Amino acid sequence: MSQGTPLRRSTRGQPVPTRAPLQSSGVADAPSGEPVFEREATLSDLYEEERDDEDLDLSTCRTRYYAQFTRRNVVAVRRAVRVYGRANKAKGKERVFGDEAAEIFEVGDAVSVRTMSRQASIAVIVAVLAVAAEGGTDEKGCRVLVHWFNRPSELPAVRARREYEENEIYYSLTSTALLPPSNIISRCSISSSRAGPSSTKRKPVYVHEETEKSVFYCASAVDPRRGLFYALDWDGFRQDALRRDGLRSGSVDAWNVVVADEEPTGKKDVTKKRTRVRPSRRTSDGSDDEAVDRLLKRRVRETEEESDAGDSSFDVALNDQHTSEEDIEEDELEERFVPTTPRKRKRGAGAPGTPRTPRTPRRSRPTKELLVQPTPHSKAALRKRKRTALAVRPPPPTDAGVSLQLEAQLGLAASKDPWLRSMHVLHVAARPEALPCREDEYGRILRSVEELLEEGSGGCIYISGVPGTGKTATVHAVVRELKRMAEQNEANPFTYVEINGLRIPEPAAAYGLLWEAVCGHDVSREGHMKISSHQALKSLQKHFSAGERAGPGGHACVVLMDELDQLMTSKQDVVYNFFNWPTLVGSKLVVLAVANTMDLPERVMTGRVRSRLGMTRINFQPYTTPQLEKIVRARLQSAKEGLPTDTPDVMAPDGVRFAAMKVSSISGDARRVLDICRRAVELVQPRSRTARTDDVKEVIKSMQNSPTAAYLRELSFHERLMLAALLRCIKREGVEEIKWGELQHQHCVYISLLAGENDTVRRPGPGELRVVLDSLVASHALLCEDGAAVSRRPEDDRRVALNLEHAEVERVLGEVGGVQWKNTLSV
Repeated sequence: MSQGTPLRRSTRGQPVPTRAPLQSSGVADAPSGEPVFEREATLSDLYEEERDDEDLDLSTCRTRYYAQFTRRNVVAVRRAVRVYGRANKAKGKERVFGDEAAEIFEVGDAVSVRTMSRQASIAVIVAVLAVAAEGGTDEKGCRVLVHWFNRPSELPAVRARREYEENEIYYSLTSTALLPPSNIISRCSISSSRAGPSSTKRKPVYVHEETEKSVFYCASAVDPRRGLFYALDWDGFRQDALRRDGLRSGSVDAWNVVVADEEPTGKKDVTKKRTRVRPSRRTSDGSDDEAVDRLLKRRVRETEEESDAGDSSFDVALNDQHTSEEDIEEDELEERFVPTTPRKRKRGAGAPGTPRTPRTPRRSRPTKELLVQPTPHSKAALRKRKRTALAVRPPPPTDAGVSLQLEAQLGLAASKDPWLRSMHVLHVAARPEALPCREDEYGRILRSVEELLEEGSGGCIYISGVPGTGKTATVHAVVRELKRMAEQNEANPFTYVEINGLRIPEPAAAYGLLWEAVCGHDVSREGHMKISSHQALKSLQKHFSAGERAGPGGHACVVLMDELDQLMTSKQDVVYNFFNWPTLVGSKLVVLAVANTMDLPERVMTGRVRSRLGMTRINFQPYTTPQLEKIVRARLQSAKEGLPTDTPDVMAPDGVRFAAMKVSSISGDARRVLDICRRAVELVQPRSRTARTDDVKEVIKSMQNSPTAAYLRELSFHERLMLAALLRCIKREGVEEIKWGELQHQHCVYISLLAGENDTVRRPGPGELRVVLDSLVASHALLCEDGAAVSRRPEDDRRVALNLEHAEVERVLGEVGGVQWKNTLSV
């Protein structure tokens, strides 16, 4: 059973206890005063753990709204415990309430709240609820509905940077949570005036440092999912929400910020109206023409420019009244040059007056419709996102420039040598900015992740392919593009973490890395958290299952799980948890799972894990000969950038083509062809000549005659057969560690299949196979579990792993064994 998902205990066949009505039983926090509103109870009035209670009948419960609650002082008094028989050292405690030190919290009070975050979260009380039966009281005392603020540290790590003041916080648009009053630490103060000098770095305030004297500065509202800010006058907004008093109708909508218009231009479009303006024909000096030109220019300028950052919601609401001289002149021009239908003059009559279109007087918006406008920072972001919509996404770049600075790596003198530059860019560790021949996969992954971030939902994307096909490099390019877009305000912000199965000591260590990203821990500045895997798992379970009670820091998180094959365990609990968390409501977790096997979910994963993987799967096919040629030539071309035009080629096209043909016929591994070409350039570098086909052949011959290949050619038949059986088990199971019992069975299956004309080969016994295994372990070709804990298990359950490169073993065994071995090993 997975330790990640708690199962509900069945009550079938057990006696059902009679549930007593919800009564108060000595609680520290209780509502005070008379209820201001009462209605029927709904599921939204209950805590998440109470909503699964099938014995609770909501039809008999009522929800009462209060304007305040009282916190009584709790004093713990030790009392003696009677011990019967053996001595008992436990000491009991009795809670005593002292009314003389009671504290009253009212609706509209700003408070610090204890959440899953390392530091206290800030919120404002918008309602006090009590859910109880007719004539009874809530056994919980009361429930507090709060509206969250966001600290700068609670926003996603990958976002557009923004200057903020000391102790500045942002009011969330529509983020509320139903909490028990015990989570409230103390009262704090929030003001619209600046509290201190501007600073982009501030020391985090932890829970134990929050006091009633804490003063915070709030002048903006924020949409944390989209990373957009809106100018807000907190003092005026709070007074308006309290004046509207929505509790008397059971509504807390007065505390939600209403956005006026998220278009880049917040003012009304006047382009069509201005196109009908005509200059007067009665003018001769051109003064009216100049006035009309000024009117047109001003209208266009107002349509394109952004509003000032200091405009509050109330200033914007009153902005419709024109009192300036320019506005008066503008109105007069509109009335003067309004187009009219030509009328025939009557003889003997004077010139008729110009008819005017009746104007509707402008009215200011009611108080309840006060709207906030995006700040210039957010208006620019909306324009960028409109240009870079999903339907009109530009294709990925096709140039393959190498990001490594050659002058810094090689030195100024060495960077002028084309052979050294080529060896540097052909190294497998060199990171290209764009990947040739992977534009389609790049676009699919980018669109999938971007859609999940835009929707604010979680999901899994399974990426598979044989080694060396550019899976990890493509995902890294996608993440770099998403980071650039988030930092330029072209996409929603997020937090990124990479988990490589080969770089962690055990699969369970992935929990700690994910928890560091979720809780906002800065690893680069503070180092890794000292937390066990079990504690990290419990924290993650609480975070993803807490929902609204997790705090205001729930933002999108992108996780790259590379080398997924190494994270597979016997219980498969690690991959199950990582695939299950994105399916929870409000998790906003995006998992990019990269594996070397296309059918790993069908062959290895259980049904419950496979069902949570999702339907988004992207497979990387092995590279063909033209694709490998294009990859090598792109890197060689990038190495020649900045050099004179008469610089000779370090590698001939026929040499590149021959290396690509040899690699594509075996595995299609781009890393192998880069390694062959780099060694060929290294071979001709002392003589400063161009590497040709003969040089590539010499390099391939030397690689085939490596010490590993020489060792494999000298092995006995059963030793080579055991290696082939181990490779078969690894491909079938999808994991590197194979049980000794399964390896013995596959070895016996291969005897009749690969014996060939040598029919004298008999089936060895378990003891003889153990001798073969010991021989391979002694030469470090295989690794076998050992130790006191392993000795207590059955011998067939011991794990065996291959300590050599898989492709090298397959190639040499195919060459030594012949066509039958090649077909069996799929070489």
